[in-house]
Amino acid sequence: MQKLNLLEEPVPKLFIKYLMPSISATLVTSIYILADTLMIGRGVGAVGIAALNLLLPLFSLFFGTGMLFGVGGGVLLSISKGRRDERAAREYFTVALWLAVAFAVFYIAGGHLLFRPVTEFLGRNDTMGNYVDEYGRVLVTGAPVFLFSAFLQAFVRNDRAPKVSMAAVVAGGVTNVILDYIFIFPMKMGMAGAAVASVIGSLLTVGILLTHFFSPESTLKTVARPNWRKAWEVVTAGFASFLLEMCNGVVTFLFNRQLLVYVGDLGVVVYGIISNSALIVASISNGISQAVQPILATNYGAGRKERVKETRHLGEMAVTVSGVLFTGIGLLLPALVTAAFVKPTAEILAMSVPAVRIYFLSFFAMGFNILYSTYFQSVMKPGYSLFICMMRGMVLNAVLVFLLPIAFGVTGIWSVMPVTEFLTLFVCRFLLTAQNKKLPSNGPAAV
Repeated sequence: MQKLNLLEEPVPKLFIKYLMPSISATLVTSIYILADTLMIGRGVGAVGIAALNLLLPLFSLFFGTGMLFGVGGGVLLSISKGRRDERAAREYFTVALWLAVAFAVFYIAGGHLLFRPVTEFLGRNDTMGNYVDEYGRVLVTGAPVFLFSAFLQAFVRNDRAPKVSMAAVVAGGVTNVILDYIFIFPMKMGMAGAAVASVIGSLLTVGILLTHFFSPESTLKTVARPNWRKAWEVVTAGFASFLLEMCNGVVTFLFNRQLLVYVGDLGVVVYGIISNSALIVASISNGISQAVQPILATNYGAGRKERVKETRHLGEMAVTVSGVLFTGIGLLLPALVTAAFVKPTAEILAMSVPAVRIYFLSFFAMGFNILYSTYFQSVMKPGYSLFICMMRGMVLNAVLVFLLPIAFGVTGIWSVMPVTEFLTLFVCRFLLTAQNKKLPSNGPAAV
């Protein structure tokens, strides 16, 4: 496969070549959770869905750790290549790889040793305990597979092979959906079957990604003695991506807690519909952001200021289209959104229709916030990126989910995300204005 020239080819052409593979990769990853949710709901029951939702923060932890080292190392690798510093690029890859291996070992060992206290902290009870054990033990055993799926996707994409990354995740996602059905229904394996299907699907993804290393086009090489001081640079550059992934689990935990207090189980059902919709939108927005990331980082490393701006503008156009589309669907077709996930009763529709209309307003700003977080990572402003992730994924949500319901009841809970996303977007635009004045105009960028 011919390698892409990120410094010379027209930016729109590069963006299009990266866009669909990147969206496919991020979207198929979300299908893992969607497929498990749908199959468990029909094959195991509501208690199985509750157990799955309880364990989702662990999935976010494993996948997020892969992004921590993969995106962090990948950004630095691309910047080094933009400077034509191959030694540094190989050192960043080597350091990131060893960090990923170390955490994979830690998760599988610590996960089994501390399984009971961790799942009790997440909220397991006697009703769902057996379901949590069935799914969770397999999930923890597969931790290295989930971690390396995310890790390798990032590096293969930054090594200018987006189609390999797309093929890997699509094959893994399709396999997961098929095996979900086989294991849960004909084979009656229940929760364990769903977990095994996810592990096998991710294992296939990792296997396909590994083929890239045998390609003559691959530049992902290790060094015998890397500079271990670069480990902190990798963590710093990738921490925003890790936090972005982890915030999904935190938000789910906080929303479920408040909905149970204000409206009971029905509120959790409606939030399940909305959160699955949000998962799809966030995946597409993240795919757009990951499409521009290698182009941004490489051209920033080479000091190509105008190409950096052009790439960002293309990303902004894409997230605008996505935001308008999904916000419009929520405003115009809220009942249809509900029916896509459950057979809605009158009681569910009475709550879900206004909830969807309010919550979906956040989708217009969400894409910009995810894009700008990735942009700041790519131009070596990880502090800005981290601040954005903290704002939208942790700080504002955690405060507003307790304050707004006091004044507006359950409507306040549905309003948390729109308020959070639009406040964060305002901050992003302020930071962007400051950053535009600092981009290098000529020559390689200094870190």
